[in-house]
Amino acid sequence: MNLNKFSRIIGLAGVDASENNRAQYTAKLLEWPMMGIALWILIEWYLGAKGLSSHALSIFTNWLVFLGFSFEVALLTSLVNDKILYLRTNWMNLLIIILGIPIILEGGEMAATLRSMRVLIAVQVFVNASSTFRELLARNHLGTTLGVSLIIMTIAGMLVAGIDPGIESVWEGLWWAWVTITTVGYGDVVPVTGEGRLIGAILILIGVGLFAMLTASISVLFISRSDEEMEENLEQQMRKNETKAMAQLSRIEKKMEKLEQQLGQLLERERER
Repeated sequence: MNLNKFSRIIGLAGVDASENNRAQYTAKLLEWPMMGIALWILIEWYLGAKGLSSHALSIFTNWLVFLGFSFEVALLTSLVNDKILYLRTNWMNLLIIILGIPIILEGGEMAATLRSMRVLIAVQVFVNASSTFRELLARNHLGTTLGVSLIIMTIAGMLVAGIDPGIESVWEGLWWAWVTITTVGYGDVVPVTGEGRLIGAILILIGVGLFAMLTASISVLFISRSDEEMEENLEQQMRKNETKAMAQLSRIEKKMEKLEQQLGQLLERERER
């Protein structure tokens, strides 16, 4: 099963590739503010896990998630051509909005349920944006690759700091994620739970792939520069050859004109005779 089909089944398909350019462009623009919402969800989730959150902060996050997803769904639904297809393949967004209405109005146990769902909501946003990440990384942009690495490191550091008692603060979590994603592993800060070690194992695998991509990006950068220089040299040589060819054609045309004039003069003399 390919990623696109799987995303449709779990309601995370986003805007279909066959849709109009305006809808696709708007969807890409909305990915960044939705990424910001997802990051805030993780921050608030970490604060709650450490007992640093408040009721007001929880209410703010509830409204932020509800309004953010409602705006995205409403705007994209109005722009796409096949609205039924968009809503059917993005049913998870509708579920988040529908569940958010009673939670915002009533709170209580349902609000606590939403709190446990927020990490899944954040994962959904990152899955929706994964196509953009893959596209950007495929272009071998070194800065983009570093940016994606930073995002993954931040998410992993916050997650492990929130769920693993062996990591006491978010700064220790970020330090652990940094040395883990680089496959260095100093061992001064380590997760002690199975969940934390699972995150570490996944982060090591991602780190191997990311640094391989960084190496490839740097190599491609130098190779592309060499190719560009070669293309420039070829273009300059072609321009020089074209200029020479045009000059030769101009000389040939002038000689042809002279020959025509001489032939014309000879014909006139023969007629006079």
